[in-house]
Amino acid sequence: MNLAAAFAEQSPHAFGYPSLFLLVLVGALVPVVPTGALVSSAAVVAFHRVSPFALLAVFVVASCAAFAGDVALYWLGQRGLRSRGGSRWLEAIRARASEEHLYRAQEKLGRHGTRVLVVSRLLPAGRIPVMLACLLAKLPLRRFARADAVACLAWTLAYQLIGVLGGSLFPEPWQGVVAAVALALLISAAPSLWRRVRESRD
Repeated sequence: MNLAAAFAEQSPHAFGYPSLFLLVLVGALVPVVPTGALVSSAAVVAFHRVSPFALLAVFVVASCAAFAGDVALYWLGQRGLRSRGGSRWLEAIRARASEEHLYRAQEKLGRHGTRVLVVSRLLPAGRIPVMLACLLAKLPLRRFARADAVACLAWTLAYQLIGVLGGSLFPEPWQGVVAAVALALLISAAPSLWRRVRESRD
């Protein structure tokens, strides 16, 4: 409770929008930061400040950071494809996408085009397989970026709404942060839990 309360007091004012940008950017490049939970918790604090500008700032900062991270990762992946020896970034992208998920992503990309990027950003663990499918299909960076911009806006809005919901249910910011983080993490973990249930039944 004390940790959540401290975070709620610091973010996003003293904790800083630059820090929010950096953490979401890093989370887009390397999946070590729960970016959805981070955006939701920042939205809770912005909601309790009763300022539409605070919520707007969280939205702009988080969506720009997610977009910058996605575009940077895609560009690094393209460099890896063009390189004879590949690259550690491309290998990292490949390692995070199973063959089954990649096949489904390629099928959806062929059927729906770049619109699938929007859905993939909203689905937990859906972003990387679709990004890899786009790389293997040699989708130009400019075309990827146009579709990904919409995807990042939709993703930020979804997790910000989770934060606003958590903030509206509880009187104290730290309580809303805890609720929003728990819900965001639950949404992120749901697909892997469902896969384990199906595998255990088989």
